Amino acid sequence: MKSPDLILLHAPHVYDFRKAPQLYGPVSDLVPATPVFEMYPLGFASLVEYLEKAGYLVRIVNLAYRMLRDARFDVEKFIQKLEAPLFGIDLHWMVHAHGAVEIARLVKKCHPLAKIVLGGFTASYYWRELIEYPEIDYVMRGDSAEEPMRALLRTFKSRRLGSVANLVWKDSRGTVRENALSHVPKHLGGVMRDHYGMMLRQVIRYRDLKSIIPFKGWLSHPITAVFTCRGCEQQCIFCGGSKSALKKVVGRQETAFRSPEEIHRDVKNLSRLSRGPIFVLSDIRQGGENQAADFLHRLQREPVGNTVMFELYWPAPARFVTDISLAAPQFGLSISPHSHDSDIRRALGLNYTNAALEETITVGLSSGARRFEVYFMIGLPRQTREAVLADVAYCEQLLRRFDGDPRLIIYQGPLAPFLDPGSLAFEHPERYGYKLHYRTLAEHRQALLQPSWKHILNYETQWLSRDDIMDVTYEATIRLTRAKAKYGQISGALAEAQIARIAQARRLEEKIDVLIQNGRQEETAHLWTEIGQVNDFAAVQHRQLIEVPLGALRLRYLSALWRMITGK
Repeated sequence: MKSPDLILLHAPHVYDFRKAPQLYGPVSDLVPATPVFEMYPLGFASLVEYLEKAGYLVRIVNLAYRMLRDARFDVEKFIQKLEAPLFGIDLHWMVHAHGAVEIARLVKKCHPLAKIVLGGFTASYYWRELIEYPEIDYVMRGDSAEEPMRALLRTFKSRRLGSVANLVWKDSRGTVRENALSHVPKHLGGVMRDHYGMMLRQVIRYRDLKSIIPFKGWLSHPITAVFTCRGCEQQCIFCGGSKSALKKVVGRQETAFRSPEEIHRDVKNLSRLSRGPIFVLSDIRQGGENQAADFLHRLQREPVGNTVMFELYWPAPARFVTDISLAAPQFGLSISPHSHDSDIRRALGLNYTNAALEETITVGLSSGARRFEVYFMIGLPRQTREAVLADVAYCEQLLRRFDGDPRLIIYQGPLAPFLDPGSLAFEHPERYGYKLHYRTLAEHRQALLQPSWKHILNYETQWLSRDDIMDVTYEATIRLTRAKAKYGQISGALAEAQIARIAQARRLEEKIDVLIQNGRQEETAHLWTEIGQVNDFAAVQHRQLIEVPLGALRLRYLSALWRMITGK
């Protein structure tokens, strides 16, 4: 079998997390992945599709998942067996700052003649630091790297790299060269046409299903996603994907929207492969009412049986929710008010009332939504301990109003582990009441090795210190857990197990603090067993996040096999 032209590797948050005890806390309770953050970016799939259509062979290897799945998995031995002239490593989310660089070092050790390129939002922000690492040959900037990566594959062997848009590289004398960040496409018609089909065909080609699994538990709960755009029209102050952050980091001046036809095609293709929920990423109203209506009309004419989840960036009128219910009878909705306090919400740039939020929930549930997810956050501007606990009281009020409807799923968690580089809060912390503990890539890499999630946080606020954030997060989780048990959303036994887990975590936090204060951090290794017991407990809200009812047959194996063989 011919070796790939490019191998895409996804690293865990820390290499090697299996050898260093770390109290994870709630850092990943609001995402499908575990605290190892084993879920690779969806951009891997679009890269595979685009480059293979251009005639190149590309392979995805999720090292983080392989390491998480098998404690005996030998990463170095596995990498030694790989063969490719170019290895790509994503540094999309800041949480991979340690693991991505360490995997680059390991690849260069095993394959000194191969070239290594890093890309993603965080790589685009910290390219000046990254290119100084001797094992990193290139940094590819931008949020739409398909065409620049094709140009890199075409030219890197000849070293004629000056024409590759968005590339940062080293010439033969080791001098760093910065090409213009000029590839920022306004239209996305040439990408993401059959990226899931391309990935499935990789399973047969390389006889390696394990390396392409997106996250732990995916085979039981196969969540998939559809991009509606690249960019964002919103200005959430802590988000690295906000409008101003994207302009600063990847040069995107305006959002590039996919057509309703392309979005609908993706939804149909995914429904042929899996019964799992399909998340339509970003609020489809961002592209205009006509675009949203066009997509929903197409979906109504050719419906799917999956639960289709729609994001709402602001409350929706009844008419829009009704249109969704007609287009996707098995629909779900999610919205992130962040706080019930109107002053705090306005500080975030969200200008709507609780009455509007509650009306949308009412309409959504009465229209037959299978799920309605509502997200509240901790660590916001102007947010005190009392404000956080008032959010919990409001959550209980919602549960009471809707009689504990199991379809209404409420989440609460900290902005963890980092404020995103490039976000308004990261760039201007004092303006928004934040204090940053880490700014550089090196500082974040070192922080990721700390033994507790509290010490990893790169921020605190004028209103909540890191100790306060930790303490009120645990207290809020206890209260919300009890409220969910009170209204029948979870069992009493599960609630008590969650509360016991938090009590044990608090005791461990105290032990870790004492060791750090006395300069004996290395002794946290003696807490390995206790830390493992806390980390291994699946948090209540994480279970609610991924365990969407699917029925007996989760994956459509025959359809998937047919698509892998035929490409249709």
